[in-house]
Amino acid sequence: MDFLQKSMLRISWVFLFAILVMRFCHGFYLPGTYMHTYSPSEQIFAKVNSLTSIETELPFSYYSLPYCKPPEGIKKSAENLGELLMGDQIDNSPYRFKMNVNETVFLCIHSPLTELEVKLLKQRTRDLYQVNIMLDNLPARRFAKQNGITIQWTGFPVGYTPANSNDDYIINHLKFRVFIHEYEGSGFEIVGTGEEGSGVLSEADKKKASGFEIVGFEVVPCSIKHDPDEMSKLHMYENMNPISCPSETEQPQIIKEGERVAFTYEVEFVKSDIRWPSRWDAYLKMEGARVHWFSILNSLMVIVFLAGIVFVIFLRTVRRDLTRYEELDKEAQAQMNEELSGWKLVVGDVFREPDCPKFLSVMVGDGVQITGMAVVSIVFAALGFMSPASRGMLLTGMVFLYLFLGIAAGYAGVRFWRTIKGTAEGWKSVAWSVASFFPGIIFVILTFLNFILWGSKSTGAIPISLYFILLSLWFCISVPLTLFGGFLGTRAEPIKYPVRTNQIPREIPARKYPSWLLVLGAGTLPFGTLFIELFFILSSIWLGRFYYVFGFLLIVLLLLVIVCSEVSVVLTYMHLCVEDWRWWWKSFFASGSVALYVFLYSINYLVFDLRSLSGPVSATLYLGYSLIIVIAIMLATGTIGLLTSFYFVHYLFSSVKID
Repeated sequence: MDFLQKSMLRISWVFLFAILVMRFCHGFYLPGTYMHTYSPSEQIFAKVNSLTSIETELPFSYYSLPYCKPPEGIKKSAENLGELLMGDQIDNSPYRFKMNVNETVFLCIHSPLTELEVKLLKQRTRDLYQVNIMLDNLPARRFAKQNGITIQWTGFPVGYTPANSNDDYIINHLKFRVFIHEYEGSGFEIVGTGEEGSGVLSEADKKKASGFEIVGFEVVPCSIKHDPDEMSKLHMYENMNPISCPSETEQPQIIKEGERVAFTYEVEFVKSDIRWPSRWDAYLKMEGARVHWFSILNSLMVIVFLAGIVFVIFLRTVRRDLTRYEELDKEAQAQMNEELSGWKLVVGDVFREPDCPKFLSVMVGDGVQITGMAVVSIVFAALGFMSPASRGMLLTGMVFLYLFLGIAAGYAGVRFWRTIKGTAEGWKSVAWSVASFFPGIIFVILTFLNFILWGSKSTGAIPISLYFILLSLWFCISVPLTLFGGFLGTRAEPIKYPVRTNQIPREIPARKYPSWLLVLGAGTLPFGTLFIELFFILSSIWLGRFYYVFGFLLIVLLLLVIVCSEVSVVLTYMHLCVEDWRWWWKSFFASGSVALYVFLYSINYLVFDLRSLSGPVSATLYLGYSLIIVIAIMLATGTIGLLTSFYFVHYLFSSVKID
């Protein structure tokens, strides 16, 4: 008792200490990296990412076009694995700002445009390529009116082509608006800051210093034809007279061979009440919240409907049959066995080995690995650990989660194989296949798409060095962990069947319609759970929109798991009732067939929502990446359905007493 009292007292002190610590700590969610505080007139340099287009989906380097280059030369920023896989190429840029100093600046004048440069500029303009520029890790926002509605974009176009005109004009003047929040600190002096890290603060006796945080970044693009002779007299970063942008009096800069294009920009600093932790709110405004809630409500209705079927079937029909069967004496049971019908007739065949058991075990192992990766990634993203400011971190996290979850894949695949076969013999082959099956599919598809990207000289192509890195990660992390997981699967307690399997398989009665038709149709119910959220995800991937409603996505994922389980169990019971004991593969595809509808929806999205996507190359890239996603969905949902059906069948037949 004294020990218990001491333990409670110790816990109380720890709890009290935690409350006191939280009382004196000011914490807030930082959707980004570190806060950067800049002193007045401090130089800040913007960065540029790859040129992107919703027309082609082929990213290209910013400096593939005749733009001004930084005086210190082009320097690539360090990129993580996710950024490289997404085709990002972040470089330094010549755009230099002085904190809280409004100015109009001359950048450079290009030598006369060559025929090749004109052709490239016209092609990028007509393919609607966007320049993605960032300041303090914030993408530049641009507002445009379309059908009377103001639409927010990130970046600015390479150029534009007026309606009913064959001429193209280049964007050569940018008006930046930088929103800053004044930071005041007591007892500190800012002695140095930089874009790559937070401000370095030193003590200052009896001094109160102030600095500025960048909380917003907007751009207004213009095309203005400058006088090349006047521009040639200026030097880089030399101040100019203010330029009206957009200009109705100035003539735009046409893209034509022999033209000398001068690049200029102006910057205006605007003080804002927005705090640094909230600066991403403008980018992450959740649109269509009602649509997300409608999607969830729709899914709940499907779940309630299926749950009703499950309860009616299993709590009334099955339980009543079992109770009636167990109350009979042996002679009556023997007589009843002759009159049995439905699922009770396949008691000697229900656990018969399925076709291609090794392949099924491999798919289960990979399905467990993909499901685990998806759940953990979405949970961490929903909790705010994966920020949109940290580009590529979500994809990087998913890759490493997949690698380390190889241990779960090996364990699940080998244990499932051992359950079917009754022995662990051949488990190494199963574990190797689990480690190689899905990564092998991805490798083949990505290699094919990479040849297309290499041929187009796109920055979206995966470098050869990254191929070796990915292969090394797979071989050094995923494969050993999968084999180790498989070893643990051989040592785990085997799942024993509750009934014996007859030596001679029972004949399955003929049916009026093929059973696979019902299996494929079952995929419509899980698809109804996720198709609305799927639209937002596809828009995020292919239209460059931000997707950050991971809370909704987590709810939809949980609902999808429930629907897949219920659909698979209901269909398994229906097949057993018509004396069809071949339920293994059918339970897998009953829920896994949702992937077919996802792929069909992807094609529908390509035809009707990505109408601007031009050329067979872009369509091939879209379908290739969609195929990877579809296969992953099939493995994950199919595994959920199969394992749920297995445990249902195991429980159902373990309740039947067989002499």
